[in-house]
Amino acid sequence: MSVTRAVVLILNLASPSLALAATAPSAPAEPGYAVSGHYVIGGTDMGYDYLRADAAGHRLYVAHSTRVEVLDLPSGTKRGEITGIRGVHGIEVVPEFNKGYTTDGQDRTITVFDRDTLAVIKKIQPTGVKPDAILYDGFSKRVYAVNGGSTGDVTVVDPKTDTIVGTLALGGGKLENIGFDGRGHGFVNDEEKSIIHVFDTQTLKKTGEWKMGTCQEPTGMAVDTEHHRIHSVCGNNVMAVLDSDNGHLVAEVTIGSGPDGAAFDPRTHRAFASNSDGTLDVIQEETPNRYVRVQSVKTGTGARTIAIDDQTGVLYVPTVSFGPAPAGGGRKPVLPDTFGVLAVSVPAPAGH
Repeated sequence: MSVTRAVVLILNLASPSLALAATAPSAPAEPGYAVSGHYVIGGTDMGYDYLRADAAGHRLYVAHSTRVEVLDLPSGTKRGEITGIRGVHGIEVVPEFNKGYTTDGQDRTITVFDRDTLAVIKKIQPTGVKPDAILYDGFSKRVYAVNGGSTGDVTVVDPKTDTIVGTLALGGGKLENIGFDGRGHGFVNDEEKSIIHVFDTQTLKKTGEWKMGTCQEPTGMAVDTEHHRIHSVCGNNVMAVLDSDNGHLVAEVTIGSGPDGAAFDPRTHRAFASNSDGTLDVIQEETPNRYVRVQSVKTGTGARTIAIDDQTGVLYVPTVSFGPAPAGGGRKPVLPDTFGVLAVSVPAPAGH
């Protein structure tokens, strides 16, 4: 597989300007990620969005229109479904409370389910308009659901009682993904304004807005809490890396088209961007201030979101197959029974 060496913009900490650096001979070799599994889910409901890997429970949760498909890991066999969810978007699993949460975009609801039995425990409502991304913050011990509609806010839930304890008003345009630094600060990408909203997880008050260099339409986000870095993927083929302490732009790395998901593996210090064009970019953090794209993995059409297994480092992306475009123009139709998930990993050495 060929390697695309991206031109990387690195922040020179001694100067407020960004220095241009071409791919250096010392750049790390291609790590060798490849598609290692294909889990066919099928069905005629073609709506899909986020995935969530539960490493401890050996399960993969996949948003699929009106339900969540639950797959075994690593086999990919189906273990069950969580149903009765209209327009499911985001999924979060909180082992600390043995629960899971989904955002139900059409009903302005958060569904709570039992992590063992997959039974629905409760419906929390109403959220803001079109709840989308959802994430648990261990520092504040709260679940945050980003409302992607016109309200520009985040619904905050106490997982002990499964009740709404606050609404965080960000005044945003189109809010997308969320991340935390593990030290009392949260971050939300604003796709419309191309900024990051910053807030305090204790007071639930907005504390700032950060510009993102040349980044336009940021969607997926992943935070490196050890090195205090935010990785945001942007609609103009850029991953922007910001310092999570002060919002300074650290680097911009070229990625594929139509990104919607980001992930970070703290064991390998690699960030990932999943793209609708059927590629998955591997970005190596050589130092906290230098990032290089070391591989672009061919995945599948529409593989725009991503989940990572924290224990194995295996990545998962959803994909579908499309038929030919209509004669009069328009979108290509999704072919029935082609929805599934691809596993992407580095092959184990021979003999392992």
